[in-house]
Amino acid sequence: MTRFSLPPEAAEPQLSAARRSLELLRTVPELAPRYAGHSAPSTLAELAALPPLRKDDLNVALAHLEPRAEHGATWLFQSGGSTGAPKLGYAPTGFYMDGVHAHWQPLDRDDVFVNAWGAGRMWGAHFLVAALADLAGCRVLALGSVARDECADWLAFFADREVTAIGGTPSVLRMWFAEARAAGRTLPALRKVLWLGEAWQPQLAEDMAVVAPRARRWGMFGSTETWVVGTNTPDCAADTFHPLPQQLVHVGEDELLDFTALDPRMLNPVLRYRTGDAGRLVACPCGRPGRAMQVLGRRDSVVQVRGLGLHVAEVLAAAERTAGVSRAQVLITENGGRATGVDVLLLTDRAAAVDTERLRKELLSATFTLSTAFQHDPQAVRVRAVDALVSNGRTGKTADFVVREEV
Repeated sequence: MTRFSLPPEAAEPQLSAARRSLELLRTVPELAPRYAGHSAPSTLAELAALPPLRKDDLNVALAHLEPRAEHGATWLFQSGGSTGAPKLGYAPTGFYMDGVHAHWQPLDRDDVFVNAWGAGRMWGAHFLVAALADLAGCRVLALGSVARDECADWLAFFADREVTAIGGTPSVLRMWFAEARAAGRTLPALRKVLWLGEAWQPQLAEDMAVVAPRARRWGMFGSTETWVVGTNTPDCAADTFHPLPQQLVHVGEDELLDFTALDPRMLNPVLRYRTGDAGRLVACPCGRPGRAMQVLGRRDSVVQVRGLGLHVAEVLAAAERTAGVSRAQVLITENGGRATGVDVLLLTDRAAAVDTERLRKELLSATFTLSTAFQHDPQAVRVRAVDALVSNGRTGKTADFVVREEV
């Protein structure tokens, strides 16, 4: 079974960009030794033999290289920071979105589009999608971040202006549609929902069906380091994306995905770069030919709690199987590096009455790390229903787990 998204005849003529990235990485003193003995890749087999590049490695490389765009400004953006060190990414004006628009056109000139990704504060999604809207030639409401108590007035404005498209992270979109549904507000003109930054949320689809029954989802997958890797349409599965021709996806051990940029304009030296996501190469349900990328979730969601590995995804899956729970999040409180407590936060349906104590006992008995690490203080493991999960105020993204230092 092939482990690359492109066949050799399509990928290998484009490997000059990968060879350039390797040359740049060899100039970074901290990274050069790992590439000793590796030749510049001319084949996919030679590319697969190169060591993967991880997040911290790329930060080291970018600090040394300080890339500059050949034309226009060089934009510096930041991602992450919820559960680890922030990662940096560089991009030229336009953010490579001309290549995205050539293959994926969810917006057209007749659209009235609300860009609800947070603007500024070194996150790139708002500006990246603004570049896409510019290429589409549509009308744009550059809304950015909005507090929950402001939603009602803006929803009325959207209806009045007959907004046809909106975009944001699924966490932000969920707020919009949940508030509209609770208020009995509908958006009959809305047809398109663009998303990027998190996995799609099934509850969001349920709210959309009530608030905007004509709306359909259009997704992008990528990161500040890789920029947009792939896209999907309403006919694709929500977890499945078609890689762009100048993005090469490889499935490594433990199904970990790594990405290699084939675009010679790419400022970040993306060479077998791992984001921490796992996936497979599959045939997409939409029927489009070629290998699509099914994203299975993150493999870096194991966090140390009192010396034991807590598999966050397993805890969340158990919590979200509970009737009335639409989404969950793990909040770990630490003091001097030692976990003093674990809270499982639940976002529940408005009419649901979730037995949090029963769920707490079930999680304690079923999760080895929690039952062992908190054997002498089980009360430090809590399950709480909340009005909102902990999100990044800069980006609007909601991580599966958050670590906080005890005050």
